[in-house]
Amino acid sequence: MSEVTITRAVRMPDPFRIERFLSNPKLGPRLLFLSGGSALNGVAQCLKRYTHNSIHLVTPFDSGGSSQGLRIAFDMPAIGDLRSRLMALADETVLGHPDIFRLFTHRFAKAAERSDLAGELDAMIAGTHPLVDAIEQPMRMLIQNQLRVFQSECPQSFDLRGASIGNLILAGGYLNQNQQLEPIIFLVSKLVGVQGTVRAVADANLHLAAELESGDVVVGQHRLTGKEHPPLDRSITTLFLNHGLNNATHAYADFPGRNRGLMHSADLICYAPGSFYTSLIANLLPQGVGKAIASRTVPKVYVPGLGDDPETGNMTVADKVNEMLRYLRLDAGPECPVQKLLNFVIVDRSVADAELTGITGKGITVLKLDLVSRQSEPFYDPVPLCEALVSLT
Repeated sequence: MSEVTITRAVRMPDPFRIERFLSNPKLGPRLLFLSGGSALNGVAQCLKRYTHNSIHLVTPFDSGGSSQGLRIAFDMPAIGDLRSRLMALADETVLGHPDIFRLFTHRFAKAAERSDLAGELDAMIAGTHPLVDAIEQPMRMLIQNQLRVFQSECPQSFDLRGASIGNLILAGGYLNQNQQLEPIIFLVSKLVGVQGTVRAVADANLHLAAELESGDVVVGQHRLTGKEHPPLDRSITTLFLNHGLNNATHAYADFPGRNRGLMHSADLICYAPGSFYTSLIANLLPQGVGKAIASRTVPKVYVPGLGDDPETGNMTVADKVNEMLRYLRLDAGPECPVQKLLNFVIVDRSVADAELTGITGKGITVLKLDLVSRQSEPFYDPVPLCEALVSLT
């Protein structure tokens, strides 16, 4: 089988392609996103208007937020970002499953007594809780079973206050499926009618660690983001996968064959906005990601995050492009041409030219577009960003 490269002129945005996809999103393009966190969820929710075929590879290496308690209790990968992306892509029409969506997005009260929350969980497992009782069989039984497994394996010290029910169901499914993420993600995708595909970039129970320019090593995603701990006072020189949270012990993960298949089917690959190191670069660390990206002759687009990122300090957009290419070439090879790894950088018109110095000299096209509206600031307006991406397919 031969692969042929076809080029075409692109209007930005392209009204013909946009209208075509809006009229039949079931036949929309396969946009593949490498992302993590919640930065892309608004875009993912909007993207359902244009395509039901988007692909989201999400980092499972986080160690803070809603995933932290579950990771400690069950020694498992992070599932909070996977759950939030599944919910962002869930079918919200009457043809979907709104009762299941309501359960998955429900959180236990933060101020409740622990005994009351234990009783509420018992009611969910028994099927008498209103949120569970509203769900039709056999889906109700499947959900009850995952919660029952979670409860049976849950240490007594686990604090249910503020816990996401969706996370508890995913955790129960992970434990029920021989500690594998793929089966329970697939099941939840069907339960809530996900209009797209969500996968962990690697089904690996690992953490992030970083060596700083000072030579110090910081272990744990939650210590790098500047959200739960003070921002780093030195730049990150090397991000790597790590065994556990106690000591720096380099680890490796493979890019699964099923994900390589998804990459091979993509019509566009997007390095998505979010925390630069812990959301984006983290997805480039499994072995095989860079090679898989380089093997595809489709548009590859970087959309930098907006606002201050505690992980990157004073790095410009051009600095981030260089850093991203460095990590990609660790896998794709040091001589891999830029054009095989990155073709476009899309930024808002407000980004200063000084931020972009040197990017076009690498053969990368910079597209300055109106991507931030008064209503969306300080985030991207999902509509123009989605329309820009589908116009490039």
